[in-house]
Amino acid sequence: MNYSAILFYSTHHAIWTSKLLKQSGLFHKMIPVPRHLSSDCGYCVKIETEKITEIISILQTAGVEYQTIEPL
Repeated sequence: MNYSAILFYSTHHAIWTSKLLKQSGLFHKMIPVPRHLSSDCGYCVKIETEKITEIISILQTAGVEYQTIEPL
């Protein structure tokens, strides 16, 4: 299974994303940002790469601001 990380500008948006994905029944895990990636808030959400399109749609609909999505 391939995984990606969603990086955020704030912890608030990382927590918000985690709640939205939990409500949607999608796999995710809130983790510290890996050293080879950078983020302003220090937390990221680990997701299954194959679900990126569905997750982006959820985030955009809710108005969540994210920095980028990087492969892990």
